[in-house]
Amino acid sequence: MIEELKSLLTEAKADLESASDDAQVEATRIKYLGKKGSLSAVLRGMGKLAAEERPKVGEAANQVKAAIEEALERARSAVRDRALQADLARDKIDVTLPGRPQKVGHRHPVSLAMDDLIEIFARLGFHVADGPEIEWDVYNFEKLCFPPDHPARDMQDTLFLDQATLPEPPKGAPAPHLRILRTHTSPVQIRAMLEAKEPPVRVITPGKVYRCDSDITHTPMFHQVECLHVEEGVSMAHLRGTLDAFVKAFFGPDIRTRLRPSYFPFVEPGAEVDISHPLCGGKGCKICKFTGWLEVLGAGMVNP
Repeated sequence: MIEELKSLLTEAKADLESASDDAQVEATRIKYLGKKGSLSAVLRGMGKLAAEERPKVGEAANQVKAAIEEALERARSAVRDRALQADLARDKIDVTLPGRPQKVGHRHPVSLAMDDLIEIFARLGFHVADGPEIEWDVYNFEKLCFPPDHPARDMQDTLFLDQATLPEPPKGAPAPHLRILRTHTSPVQIRAMLEAKEPPVRVITPGKVYRCDSDITHTPMFHQVECLHVEEGVSMAHLRGTLDAFVKAFFGPDIRTRLRPSYFPFVEPGAEVDISHPLCGGKGCKICKFTGWLEVLGAGMVNP
């Protein structure tokens, strides 16, 4: 019977060496170690052995069982290693292939336009000035010559904040002290002049502004850029030259400008600035309502 056990072990090892997957390994385990397996069948014959032979056969049977279990574990490991190597070979990356470029986003058109504007005016001698978007009405209206009953100061046009949680107002500010979302970047001009104390002042004030306005052509938040040049001897001629240089640098060298008289509380004289329509060349089209001109900005001499 011991020879039979040795033969059984040899057969089990041979079957496990030829196993190609987990299913075949499991089938081999059941064949030899299952309740109805070959080892159990051999052990059922121990009752026919002499009493002195049974311990030797029992010890041999345990050794065979342990050897088969060890062989099973090695077979499982070998099958898994072969499967892993097959997966790696199938998914192998060919490093000789050219890399696939990743798609990246682009900067927002408003950000690009702002950068262009800042660069153009920097070449003209202006530097960027910044100010708070949450502003006191004294800077947004009072110091810009807006009268107390001006329509722009109504709640229908301006976004007011909860006045119960406001910090201390600016020293010397006239009552009432109201905190708002700035309706233009002009308050930055006031702050720049107060900081400079005396001429010359050459600043550009790009930033976000807020108004109670929302329709197909307006949004409650939009971007605005203003320029301020305060210096002795500056005239409308300097303003016109600066505007013309800006328009040609931003819209194109062939674009023409014209100034139309207009009113703004904080400038005198004031003007609306039009440019010849870039698409139709000033000949007239639906976009420019067949006038050949597009209104692009307001301008004027700062009202002292």
